[in-house]
Amino acid sequence: MSGPLARSMRMNEPPQARSRDFRASALRLLRRLTPQRGLTVAVMLLGIGGIAIGVVGPRILGHATDLLFNGVVGRELPAGLTKEQAVEAARARGDTTFADLLSGMNVIPGQGVDFAAVARTLALALGLYLVAALMVWLQARLLNVVVQKTMVALRADVEDKIHRLPLRYFDSRQRGEVLSRVTNDVDNLAQSLSMSITQLLTSVLTVVAVLVMMLTISPLLTLLTVVTVPLSLWVTRSIARRSRRLFVAQWTNTGKLNAHIEETYSGFTVVTTYGHRAHAEKQFAELNDDVYHASFGAQFLSGLVSPATIFVGNLSYVAVAVVGGIQVATGQITLGGIQAFIQYVRQFNQPLTQIAGMYNTLQSGIASAERVFELLDAEEEPQAPDRDLPTVSGRSGRVEFHDVRFGYRPEAPVIEGLSLVVEPGTTVAIVGPTGAGKTTLVNLLMRFYDVDAGQILLDGVDITTVSRSALRSRIGMVLQDTWLFAGTVYENIAYGRPEADRDEVIEAATAAYVDRFVHTLPDGYDTRIADGGTNISVGERQLITIARAVLARPQLLILDEATSSVDTRTEVLIQHAMTSLREGRTSFLIAHRLSTIRDADLILVMDAGRIVEQGTHDELMARRGAYWTMIQA
Repeated sequence: MSGPLARSMRMNEPPQARSRDFRASALRLLRRLTPQRGLTVAVMLLGIGGIAIGVVGPRILGHATDLLFNGVVGRELPAGLTKEQAVEAARARGDTTFADLLSGMNVIPGQGVDFAAVARTLALALGLYLVAALMVWLQARLLNVVVQKTMVALRADVEDKIHRLPLRYFDSRQRGEVLSRVTNDVDNLAQSLSMSITQLLTSVLTVVAVLVMMLTISPLLTLLTVVTVPLSLWVTRSIARRSRRLFVAQWTNTGKLNAHIEETYSGFTVVTTYGHRAHAEKQFAELNDDVYHASFGAQFLSGLVSPATIFVGNLSYVAVAVVGGIQVATGQITLGGIQAFIQYVRQFNQPLTQIAGMYNTLQSGIASAERVFELLDAEEEPQAPDRDLPTVSGRSGRVEFHDVRFGYRPEAPVIEGLSLVVEPGTTVAIVGPTGAGKTTLVNLLMRFYDVDAGQILLDGVDITTVSRSALRSRIGMVLQDTWLFAGTVYENIAYGRPEADRDEVIEAATAAYVDRFVHTLPDGYDTRIADGGTNISVGERQLITIARAVLARPQLLILDEATSSVDTRTEVLIQHAMTSLREGRTSFLIAHRLSTIRDADLILVMDAGRIVEQGTHDELMARRGAYWTMIQA
């Protein structure tokens, strides 16, 4: 075998491309419908009622056929005879076949077609079909409500889960891949669930109802019909088992493709600047090719299910037509009865074919469900007590590190045995080479990560004994990488304290020197910031994030290279603003510029996760140690 299908079926696929537990995921997905159990029961009752009424239709139409056929034959027979006499007369003249046919009919010799009875029968069939259609339509509407409410709850659970996941979860995964689970997989799951449940419920109920009706007509013909069902199920299962892993691979590869697109788009300027456009396009082509081959293989294999089951179903249809024709000829069944039975055979095979053809949709949805459930099952941040930080009389903001040890991986510690006391209102500058642990120290203080050993205290309280939200509400943070959302300048500043009034927002903007440039924008504070702030300069974006921190009025302030993106003159202005902002607050500065750190009350020099020097600028310069060497460099 060669070509796309052969490539898609290769066995050396990565482990994540295989379904973990199809049945368990499907059952878990169905359990999410339980909150809508009332509507679900109504859907099932409507489905049972609609299908039960609908399957009676062929039997009624078969009766109408019998009325017509009886009238046509009866009109040709001499009036005044009984049916038994007409049968004996046919046998007497040697017409045994006609006699057998006549014996199985409800015919009155000499009487033609009763068109009034035919009309009443057809009207009844039409009325029943209308009622059945109405019930099925109502069932579909209610089922749509059930599915959409279930998906709303699932999306809410995914959103809540995102906020409970530790930072290490996102650090170890590509953003585009996580976004693909939250968007593409959830949307695919919603579509698959809506289609699959509708068809599955309708098909199962139809099979049961039609089977009952067929048994009332002819048990022998019913046996001929159902004898091929095991063969259909075997064919379906054989094909589905091979296509299942390809659907998992399809959505796994889709996540990788989305991750590449997100990274390329976010860093488009860098990609263009360094001439990596061709390389990015090559990566895209390879990932896109992987998605194509997995999708092709999955759709090709699952597409074989429907024609295979149709072929098997037609075998039973041929057997019923032959044996049924013989039974009509011998008077064992009426013409209308065999007509109704043949319709039932079609109705019986059709839902089986639909169920088989639905496998691709169902497996695609379950593959997405596994990826979503994997996100929901991811290890969360350890739960902290729902406790607020106590109010401290006097000056607050005392920070203590006691023999702190931490590593992003247990075998590779980043910080070891670090102890430090920062008094309230102190400005601490943290310097050191790349990888020394400066940002890690801040991440531990913010509880983006928890320490492996030791304690971090804020005003004498272990930060692991209070809620993260309570801790972070006391801390303002300005990072080197600015983050602005698609809103106005005013809204981005107000994000620091949403309840602040406009005067307070403008006051914070003035303190951070945003007011100096905001009036040059088309709509001032109401200017909408484009995607990530591409319509303003990098330095202006940094100033807005600083204004946000000013407005938040934090107890602790963390500035991680906060002035690295502004020019020297703007930095001087920001230093004045920061001096006012830091007054009465404990502040941590991570910076490399001498102008940013020289006025700090305490300078910590870190290397390999340890504090190798600490003191004021003048003290450290006098020692001529690691700090002096950095300054000279």
